[in-house]
Amino acid sequence: MSSNNKGSALSRMFGGSKGGKPKTAQTPQEAIQQLRDVEDVLNKKVEHLEAKINEETAIARRDARTNKRNALNALKRKKRLEKSLQQIDGTLTTLEYQREALQNAAMNGQAFSALQGATSALKNVHKELDIDSVQDIMDELAEQHELSNEIASAISSPVGFGADIDERELEDELAALEQEALSDQMTRVDLPTVPAHSIPAYAQPAAKVSNKAKNDELAELEKWAS
Repeated sequence: MSSNNKGSALSRMFGGSKGGKPKTAQTPQEAIQQLRDVEDVLNKKVEHLEAKINEETAIARRDARTNKRNALNALKRKKRLEKSLQQIDGTLTTLEYQREALQNAAMNGQAFSALQGATSALKNVHKELDIDSVQDIMDELAEQHELSNEIASAISSPVGFGADIDERELEDELAALEQEALSDQMTRVDLPTVPAHSIPAYAQPAAKVSNKAKNDELAELEKWAS
């Protein structure tokens, strides 16, 4: 890079301008790009200085015995070059720190802008809402759900089929019918005809057996009815 280009990059970096007019404020991206331009210039300068240092070192090593004066002068130039290199290294470190700071600031600015936009959008949404309106909507929604359940229950209930029948009354009527049926069966039991003449003594055991059978039959009927 030529000296004019180097000077131009450094001038942009440190705010130089023709006529001494103040420059307009830069965006973070523009400032970051300028820092990178200057870093590129300085890195090329570092390469040049390192090459010169190596060259002067080689001269001092070559003339250390044969031309001591020339060797000493080479070492002096080497020391000056090393000092310049040290200064440039420090400048590069400063530029790197500044570039990283600008990058972080730019990201923070973008995050802040995003948060600011989100907050503004949220405020616009909340302008249309308030807690009373939300509560009214929730109450109305609950009422509609309750009405929907009532309608579904009404639709699912059979119409005209046992709606007015008392189950207790039916049970009482059924019990009465069962008792009536038991009484009717008991009245229909055929009892033996009493003979007109006296029963012989030997026939009495048979009569006792017949009465026992009848009693057993009655007991069986009562057991069935219960």
